[in-house]
Parts: sequence; C-alpha cells; structure tokens
Amino acid sequence: MSLETLLGLMVFAFVMSASPGPSNFLLLASGVNFGFFRSVPLLLGISFGFLTMVLLVGLGLGQVLQSVPVVYTTLKIVCAAYVLWLAWKIARSKSISPGKGAAVQRPISFVQAALFQLVNPKAWVVALIVTVSYTDPENYLASLILTILLFAVVNLPSIGAWALSGVALKQVMGDVRKLVIFNIVMALLLVGSMVPVLFGSLV
Repeated sequence: MSLETLLGLMVFAFVMSASPGPSNFLLLASGVNFGFFRSVPLLLGISFGFLTMVLLVGLGLGQVLQSVPVVYTTLKIVCAAYVLWLAWKIARSKSISPGKGAAVQRPISFVQAALFQLVNPKAWVVALIVTVSYTDPENYLASLILTILLFAVVNLPSIGAWALSGVALKQVMGDVRKLVIFNIVMALLLVGSMVPVLFGSLV
C-alpha cells in the first residue's frame, strides 16, 4: 500500500467513523444513559460488526447482494424493523442513574451492536467503498486484511469519542425530564439518519 493510499484510507476512515450516523447516535445515547464503561460492549460490537462486514464484502458478499435482489430487499426490511426497535428502546430510557426515576435499562450488548452493523445500510456502503477503493487487486487478500486493521485503528477512538461526548452531556441533563427529551430526540435522529439509505441503494 502506497503512502498516498494509506493516508487516503486513514482520512476516509476518520470521516466515516466520526461523522453522525446510526451507530454514533447509539453511542451518544448510551454514554448519556449508562456512562462510558457500560457502553464499551456497544463500542466494541459496533467496530467488530463493521470490520467483519468489510471482510465479508471483500470476500464476495457484496456481489451476492448485487446479483440476488431478494437478499437486498430482505436486508432493507430487516434493517427498518431493527432500527425502529432500537429507536423505541432508546425513547423509553428514562433514568440517569440507579435510584433516580425508573429502573435503569440494560445497555445494548456486544452481540446486538455487531448484528446491527449487518442491517445498517450506511455500513454496507462504507464497506463496499473500502474494499473497492483501498485494496490492491494484485495482492488482494493481504491488502484487504491490512485495510481492515488500519480502519480499526482509526475507527475505535473515533466512535469512542461519541460515547465520551455522551458522558460529558450527561452532566448538563440534571433531571429525568431532560433525559427523556434527549432520548426521544436521539430516537428520532436514529430513524431519520437511516431514511436516505433505506430508501436508496445498498450497492
């Protein structure tokens, strides 16, 4: 991988990882509701799920989606249902800490976060761009693995910043009423962030 390609990949990984999107909205909401350490499984699950997707797409799954329309349609339906469920879960969160308001709900688990990436159209698009634009056809498998490792180095701290921002934002919440409003806004943003890609094309 040339230096130009390496720098391009790092910049692309940062922009795609740090920019607003469904996964980052989940991290922000989790940071507010549960703190950073309880959000770590969500953080790791998001990164693991996405990087696994890049690997699968790089090994040919992206071509399957293009050639079998029913798989594409099924993915979009599952995605829409899962996003609505997550949004409902966020909107119903009503506690800042144990002992205040309703019982604290459990944060999204590692497995749930990883599976969410598999039904996240934005993640599919990014995975396709990465595998097409930053791999070397002459040494494809090695360059694919290197690309995934480099993306991971940038991805984890970039998305982790959203959970930390949620922790900082929690300090200004003050009471359950503000938290309820925040969670409803996050739920709406989560759904809204998926609309363009859900009604667009995955590939």
